[in-house]
Amino acid sequence: MSDLLPVAPPLEVVLVAPQIPPNTGNVARTCAVTGCRLHLVGPLGFSLDGKELRRAGLDYWDDVEVVVHPDWPAFEARVVGGRPERLHLFTARDGQGLFERRFAPGDLLVFGQEQLGLPPALLAAWPDRRVAIPMLPGQRSLNLAVAAGVGVYAAIRSLSV
Repeated sequence: MSDLLPVAPPLEVVLVAPQIPPNTGNVARTCAVTGCRLHLVGPLGFSLDGKELRRAGLDYWDDVEVVVHPDWPAFEARVVGGRPERLHLFTARDGQGLFERRFAPGDLLVFGQEQLGLPPALLAAWPDRRVAIPMLPGQRSLNLAVAAGVGVYAAIRSLSV
């Protein structure tokens, strides 16, 4: 078994308007085991005290730093600032292939709502920051928690090459 070395500063996973508690709980588990910080950008489709969210995250909640932001403008002002090069906007529509993208410590891996993905205005604001996870033609998308896991581990892998 090989251990994962912590990334300093840690990668940051951002969920924009997540709606399904078990997805967010599973993403929290991925963040806990990889040392990523988790940002939840509202509006959220569930309560942070909900049983489904807690159940999906199991006993990993104490091992993940969760930061909640009321909306994208608040997140952008507080976290992104003037450094959009830190953004990696994951989308099923188009973008640079995940395996061609290079990541740096402290980067922000941004994932959208389960049914709608990232807001079109956000994708339009930074078209060069879009990242696509390869899929077979004709397939719609991956589950949010799966996409976040694939993105996190690909980013960690790119840091080690």
